[in-house]
Amino acid sequence: MTWPANTPKRDDDALAGIEVTDDFEPFTQRNDAFSRAMWDDTVRTPKTDAFFASYRMEAAPRRGDGFTQKDFALRNASWLISDVVSDRSAADGRREGFQAPIAADTPVAPEAVEVDDPAKMAAEVKRIATFFGADLCGVTDYDRRWLYASRVDTRDMSAAENELPEGMTSVIVLGHQMDEELVATYPSALAGAATGREYSHEAAIVMQVAAYIRNLGYEAVASMNDTGLVIPYAVKAGLGEYARNQLVITPEFGPRLRFSKIFTNLPLEHDAAKPLGVRAFCDICTACADACPVKALPFGPPSDTQPNVSAIKGVRKWTSDAEKCFGFWAKLASDCAICMRVCPFNRDFTKWYHRAWLKLALSPWRRVALRLAKDHGKRKKPSDWWRSN
Repeated sequence: MTWPANTPKRDDDALAGIEVTDDFEPFTQRNDAFSRAMWDDTVRTPKTDAFFASYRMEAAPRRGDGFTQKDFALRNASWLISDVVSDRSAADGRREGFQAPIAADTPVAPEAVEVDDPAKMAAEVKRIATFFGADLCGVTDYDRRWLYASRVDTRDMSAAENELPEGMTSVIVLGHQMDEELVATYPSALAGAATGREYSHEAAIVMQVAAYIRNLGYEAVASMNDTGLVIPYAVKAGLGEYARNQLVITPEFGPRLRFSKIFTNLPLEHDAAKPLGVRAFCDICTACADACPVKALPFGPPSDTQPNVSAIKGVRKWTSDAEKCFGFWAKLASDCAICMRVCPFNRDFTKWYHRAWLKLALSPWRRVALRLAKDHGKRKKPSDWWRSN
């Protein structure tokens, strides 16, 4: 393959679980399922329009437990801070945090703090990230393969230039834990509050950490779903391992995380990818694929097959059918994370017996762990969540 400018060929890809083939092409953001629902008539339907409208309470269905007006009200309220940030540049065709990076609210200090020890500075950044509320933080190199080939101008959904300041060297990846009790109620509009809350949290956190770095005199571009694919960066930063359900499994929170990122030229030591044994477990586990209502998740080994244009070309991995997945979201008028809920790694690892299970699952005794996980992740009634509070 042709490696992007200033990106040397890497020998750590196999360790990171990222298998790039010779026909690799950077992903065009206009082709993700959410963007296609705005311009592609093969994806856009009255149901997808109603899906987006439900986040404005313009088309909130009343379909029983988990889909009442209260459920939609909480879900939509949880998105508020993220929405405020993403809408502030709408007139310029920039949906910040989704189709464009988050604009800097503070300038880069004219005088840069001298950094003699990148390892010490990386530790400091992680401490600051934790101070602002991040649950995980890792640092990896600025691997331009995972940048979008182009971003989206939301005024007409056309392709727009996707550029970052020159001289970027690192990507700081932040993890934000989703509420376990809400995740247990997927699929429901109520469960969507677990997603929305973390988007609002990560918007605030990633902006604050980026502002701290700019105040030190270095470039820092805050990013959520925009600019590049966050999962490869999270894996390369040592936060977890990629799984069959398309999520990053972490030893602290399993798959129950949202990720944000910061592109920077602050001198930082990079973390190493840490293969845990998740790949070997997923090889024998199909809980997520079995549970998917529309069979959007793959069985069998990782593959470089593209179900449609919403999948990246030239990466051998487990790949979902995003059209089927988003079609089910549209039917629900809310997001679905059944695959997260039923994942055997979706546990509270503050409890000793779940930590014991994790150790077993990541060992050669993984088949025993799989048997112990039978019936794991059953759905809880959303109405029980309301009563419990």
